[in-house]
Amino acid sequence: MKLDYEDFLRQRGLKQWERENPLRQALIDRRCQTADEVAVWVMEVAKRSGNSGQSLKPSTVSTTSTLSTRIYPELSANAALVLLAVACSLLDRQVERLAQDFANEGGFTERLYRVRTAHRQKQKQS
Repeated sequence: MKLDYEDFLRQRGLKQWERENPLRQALIDRRCQTADEVAVWVMEVAKRSGNSGQSLKPSTVSTTSTLSTRIYPELSANAALVLLAVACSLLDRQVERLAQDFANEGGFTERLYRVRTAHRQKQKQS
């Protein structure tokens, strides 16, 4: 999926955000809970950049309609890439934690064995 969004940007001559892009961090800080919230963020940023001539506005663009046909796809695709990066980072952290837990506490069967053994010992003591 990540490659699809990167291809989308490249094929249309749109800019892919660098890791240091302030819009990237702004989207992460926004902590959108739904796709609709991301869409609202995209519209807000597009309106701001259209009015102020920020970095999204290509120097060759002369009309507002052409500007909007470039800004919305660029923002949307980059927003999707940011959200994918966040999701992958969280999944990597979860997998790392599960690996640590497995190394320290064993797998399900080992833990089940310990619980059952402890339960049997309690029954013998009663």
